[in-house]
Parts: sequence; C-alpha cells; structure tokens
Amino acid sequence: MMIKQFLIWIPLLPLIASAIVGLFGSRLPRSAAHWLTILGVAGAFILSAFVFKATLAGFIHNANLYTWLVSGDIRFSVGFLIDNLTAMMMVVVTFVSLMVHIYTIGYMHEDSGYSRFFSYISLFTFAMLMLVMSNNFMQLFFGWEAVGLVSYLLIGFWYTRPTAIYANLKAFLVNRVGDFGFLLGIGLVLAYTGSLDYAEVFKAAPTLSETTISLFANTPWSLMTVSCILLFVGAMGKSAQVPLHVWLPDSMEGPTPISALIHAATMVTAGIFMVARMSPLFEMSTTALSFVMTIGAITALFMGLLGVIQNDIKRVVAYSTLSQLGYMTVALGASAYSVAIFHLMTHAFFKALLFLGAGSVIMGMHHDQDIRNMGNLKQYFPVTWITSLIGSLALIGTPFFAGFYSKDSIIEVVKFSHIPGSGFAYFAVIAGVFITAFYSFRLYFMVFHGAEKWREVRPHAHDDHLHHGLKPDQDPHEPGWVVKLPLILLAIPSLLIGYIAIQPMLFGDFFRGVIVINAELHPAMEHLAHHFHDVLHTPSGMAIHGLLTLPFALAILGVATAWLFYMKRPDIPAVIQQRLSLLNRVLENKYGFDHFNEVFFAGGSRFIGNKLWQIVDLQLIDGAIVNGTAKLIGKLSSVVRQLQSGMIYHYAFAMIIGAFLLLTFFTKIFN
Repeated sequence: MMIKQFLIWIPLLPLIASAIVGLFGSRLPRSAAHWLTILGVAGAFILSAFVFKATLAGFIHNANLYTWLVSGDIRFSVGFLIDNLTAMMMVVVTFVSLMVHIYTIGYMHEDSGYSRFFSYISLFTFAMLMLVMSNNFMQLFFGWEAVGLVSYLLIGFWYTRPTAIYANLKAFLVNRVGDFGFLLGIGLVLAYTGSLDYAEVFKAAPTLSETTISLFANTPWSLMTVSCILLFVGAMGKSAQVPLHVWLPDSMEGPTPISALIHAATMVTAGIFMVARMSPLFEMSTTALSFVMTIGAITALFMGLLGVIQNDIKRVVAYSTLSQLGYMTVALGASAYSVAIFHLMTHAFFKALLFLGAGSVIMGMHHDQDIRNMGNLKQYFPVTWITSLIGSLALIGTPFFAGFYSKDSIIEVVKFSHIPGSGFAYFAVIAGVFITAFYSFRLYFMVFHGAEKWREVRPHAHDDHLHHGLKPDQDPHEPGWVVKLPLILLAIPSLLIGYIAIQPMLFGDFFRGVIVINAELHPAMEHLAHHFHDVLHTPSGMAIHGLLTLPFALAILGVATAWLFYMKRPDIPAVIQQRLSLLNRVLENKYGFDHFNEVFFAGGSRFIGNKLWQIVDLQLIDGAIVNGTAKLIGKLSSVVRQLQSGMIYHYAFAMIIGAFLLLTFFTKIFN
C-alpha cells in the first residue's frame, strides 16, 4: 500500500527540480542547479528500485490518478500501470539519467547555460517516466510528445550554432512525421474499441481480429494490421528506423551528455518499449510483424555500414545506436519482445558508457572530435580507455559481456523465426556482427592506440564539426572524477547485467502476463527456450558455447580487420576507398536519404508554396479579387460619372423618367 502512495513522486521529483532550476536558476548559486536536479533524479531512482523489488515479489498496480476529460463514454485519464516491464524501464531510465546528471557537472562546468541544461535533462527524465508508467494511450502520447519537445531543446541547446539549429529542427520535423502515424493508430484503436485504457483495449482486441476497414477503392484491410503499422510508424520516428532515421546522426550537435541520455537509454528506446507493450495487438497481425522485422533488418545492416566511414567520434557511436535499434526492432518482428527489451536494457548501459567515454575524450582533446587527430590516448585516459574497452566488447557481443547475451539471443531467435522476411533479417544481423566489430574497434584503435597524431599538423582541423583542438605544445588530459565515476558505474552493468538477467527475463516468469505471444503462430521464443535449456543450460554454458559460433568468429574477424587496417597497415583503407570510390560516395551521401528529403520533401514543399503564392496569392487574391474588384469599381464609376453632367434639365428629365417607371411598376402590381 505504501508503494502506491509514493508512485506519483517518481516522475514528480525530477519535474519539481526542473521547474525550480529552470525558473530560479539565475538567482540561485551555480551549484544549486546540479544538486537539486541530481537529488531529484536520485530520489526517483531509489523509489524506482523499491518498486522494481516489489514487482519481483508480485506487486502489480493499474489505477487512474484522476480523470482529465470525459467526452461521451470516453474517459481521458492520467494513471499508472506498474508491472515488471514498467519497473525495469523506470530503473534503467533513472539510473542512466542519474549518471548523466553527475557527468554533466564536469562536461558543462564552463558553459553559460549550465542551469538551463540541468533543467532540460531533468524535465526529459520526467517526460520519459510518464511515458513508461502510463496505463493509457493518452498519457503515452503526452510522454511521447514531451520527450520529443525536450529533445528539440537539448539538441539545439547551443542555439548560436547554425548546425545545432538545423539539427534540432530536423529532429522535430522528422518526428512529427512518425507521430502523425502514431496518432492515426491511436485514433483507430479508440474508434473501434471505444477506450484508450490499455487493459480495456487489450481485452477488446480479440473480438476485432477479423475486422476489416476500407482504405483505398473499397479494398478491405485488416484493422489490426493497419493499426499496428501506424503505431509502428510512430516507433520508426522515435526509434530512428529507416527512413525516419535521418535526424539521429545530426542530433550529435547537442552536448555529449544528451547523446548518452536521449540516444542510448531513453528517447530512442521509447518505440521499442511501446511495441513490446502493445504485444497483444501486434500478435494478431503477422503482416505487421513482417513489416517491423524488415524495417529493423534494413536499419541494422545499412546504418551499421555508415559507421565504417565516420570520422567524428560521436557520429560513429550514433550510427552504432541506429544499428542496434535495428537489432531490437528485428527481435520485435520475430515476436521476441522480451529479447528486444533485454537488448534495450543491456544496450542502455554500454551505449551510455560509450557516449560518455567519447565525451571524456572530447573534453581532454579540447573539443576536437575527429578521430584522425587522436591516437595513443590510453596513457592519458586510463579510466576512459578501460571503460571504453568494456563498452566496445559488450557492443560487439563478446561472450560473458552484457551485449553478448542479448545480441546472440536476437540472432538465434531470428534463425528460429518463420515470419516472412526472417531470412533477410538473419543475414542482416549476422553481417552486422562483423560490421559492428569492425567500426567499433576502428574507433577504439584510432583513438587509444597508434601514433600520437595530435602532435602532427592536423589536415582535418578545418572540418565544420570540429571545435578548438589541442595546440602543438599541449598534451591531452583525462577529466576529473565527476566524469570518471559515471564511466565506472556504467561499466559494471555492461559487464554483469546480461549474465544475471538472461534467465529470468527470457526464459523465466519475468514478463509473464505482461508480454503476450501467440506460440502457435510465432513459436520462435519457444524454440529459443528449448535451445537454451537443452543445449546451453546456464548463462556460463551459453557464453562458452558462444566461443564456437559464427557470430563470435565474425566479431573476432571484424576486430582483426580493424587492427590490420588501422594499426598494422594504415595504407590499406585509402587503397580500398580509391578502388571502391562509387560505394564510398554512396556511403558518404548516406544512401541519398538526406538529399532525397531536401529535394523531394523540402524542395517540393517550397515549389508548391511558391506556385500557390504566384497563382493563388498574386493572381487570384491580389490580381482577381482585390485589384480586380478595384478595377471593376473604377470602370463602373467612370461610366456612371458620365451621368453627372451638371445640367438641371438632365436631372429633371431623369426624375420624370424615374417617376414614369415607378408608376408603371405599381400599376402592374395592383392590376
């Protein structure tokens, strides 16, 4: 009973801290900004941990706090649904947010917008908690839009930079496209179930499994297929799936702490969480699952390839995030919702670690982000070096590391899946193993090993995304403990959480009653469970068996290739780039997505707007209606003016004619 009473304080503590710092930060001491927000998020994390412990003991809570609006028979309420899925997300969100808050003290200590930044990231934490704790679609959509709004503010935090303004506008517009589809999906759910409450919608869904709707030319479409695809369009925007992925790499223009917060553990995983929460709906449409899997496979493979050619340290990690989100989406499409959430959790820790490690390097290099200007930083950044190694090993799926258990589970469950598109998806996730290992250790070797390139003349220092940089007589330096402590605390779950959590989350009762799977139609998870229990037996057995599998061999090959290309024979990449110049241009242009959007959508909008201005505004409104009316009145006036002769007999004659016409008119009426 006590837990129910303090649930409201979990999102409220970050909100209150954000409001105080945002409204009164300029009047408070500078340190108050971080102390207030850190205490708010730390309190939310502690309370979330208590809730998580209670859910493990069987606590489930689903209740409305208050009713915001009643329209006919539909109630728009604010309430909480607390179960194992929600509690796990609450702990992950608040823990990563807490680490980012602490890290921000060091990263932003010289920034003039110090208080404003802390207010924003605390507000973001509130919005994300409202999203994951919601028990209805209205509150879900509120959190969905709120995280989008705050991400807009954070990406454009340095608003004097044109690139930051372009990036946050791009993120905002692309997410509006996804959110429009999401809103249409919610509208269909409301129209056919008469409710926005999860429990009522899920209860009514089976009766609608055979319902069809007509979209084009009276062609029947499955209601569930259309609804689920529209809901997933929202996830494509938030979780940056092709083709709505274009905003995420550019969002690296924001400060590094928000890259870790938004693009590792929270905002970009909102779509994955939403689809898992909606499993009772998605299980009724194999077509929707096939669509989800195919989009995820394309994202996992082709976005990973873009990471190979990036030279900005944050953009390499950003494309890694895109690829890993594709892996999660593939798992969702295979009906392996628990595997997707498991990878979401492990990825949150090691990807936040990698982003914060990149930020540590950027700080030490005086904000030079080009990995071509680095090298041999391991002796200057010992903590960042070892924690980044842990994060990289987890990312590539090294046995016993957290990423191994979740990533290998995705690969295995896709192999067992029979959903249309699973063959391509399996190829994509297998090929992605080599690609991920290659670009991850390309980054690692170029930054922490090899020659000290910052002592050389830097030909890349003119790049637009670089700022400042080291002077020839300067050495890089690792930031203080306020930066290193979050790295260490994030490295621990990056090592251990997969080993601890795989059995209860994937093969135990952790998600029982929360995630729904139609085992008859989609038996991949059953096959994965049998494989684990019959062949692997334990997490240790899975790791040992993993040493003999194709994914591990491809990961080792990727690391070895990166070592050969960037440590032993650094001349090889230039030769390959020259030989494969066409492929390199395609990758440099990001497959043309940005160019297409700028020409087709932005250019098309400008063209249509220009034509509407010329035809409707200038010719129709100004020319025909406004100026045309004036010209017509002028012409009529010039004609009527001829009657004004000034001669009295003309006026007398006109009066006689008028009187004659009136008499004739009245005579006709009365006779």
